[in-house]
Amino acid sequence: MIEPGQLVMLVSPKGKRYFRVLQTEDVLNTNDGQLQMQNVVHQGYGAVVHTHLGRAYTVLKPTLYDLIKSVKRRTQIIYPKDIGYIIIKLGIGPGCRVIEAGCGSGALTTALAWFVGDAGRVYSFERRQEFASLCRENLEKIGLESRVQIADGDIEQGFGIEKADALFLDVRTPWEYLEHIPGALIPGAPVGFLLPTVNQVSTLLSAMQDGPFSSVEVLEILVRRYKPVPERLRPEDRMVAHTGYLIFARLGAPGQDDTEPAEFTFEQEKEIC
Repeated sequence: MIEPGQLVMLVSPKGKRYFRVLQTEDVLNTNDGQLQMQNVVHQGYGAVVHTHLGRAYTVLKPTLYDLIKSVKRRTQIIYPKDIGYIIIKLGIGPGCRVIEAGCGSGALTTALAWFVGDAGRVYSFERRQEFASLCRENLEKIGLESRVQIADGDIEQGFGIEKADALFLDVRTPWEYLEHIPGALIPGAPVGFLLPTVNQVSTLLSAMQDGPFSSVEVLEILVRRYKPVPERLRPEDRMVAHTGYLIFARLGAPGQDDTEPAEFTFEQEKEIC
């Protein structure tokens, strides 16, 4: 059985996905007929339940990937391939307090809320009210809204938060807000940025040279999928290539070494082994 209040994913015969915070008295209305949530509760994850028209729906426990891909969007979202690295670089985990600006449709917000847990908090800033409302709607649909505080407004006057554990900015001109970062984070906290063009990255890097930032890293992540056919294994015709440049740094003291630690060469690794 599935406990009421848990999140489930219901997959239709044609692959359409429905997400519901499960309540036994609810009914899901679909083009395939009505689906009684009481039947879902009793059947459990991995089971097949039927609508009143006899159409089979599979009951699954959604992954974070499922939730991000299901986000209703009016903006370009941050892709899972980038979100995974962002989460690791920023050290997001249970109890973390993290600031983000530019929540858009809420893909990254969803991931941050997932990882900070009930003891953590996501402070999200979005100056366009229609996007802030959409982000709230997406979070409410999957039951994560209580972990996120969304502010409808700009960050030009600062964040109004102190001693947060990490920060990520997905805004067009992040260099205009660098001066507000030290007062919002704990010393040594990780910060991240997403920008679409190298021109913007260069401007940001120049601005960061004058601030308390160290261990600066710039990268992009590409994903190349393969067709999973054993006798004809080959790359897909299309790949998820450039989606944005990621910039990371640590909030440090001015004058601190801003280079990444040198990596071992192959020869050095052989000597250690």
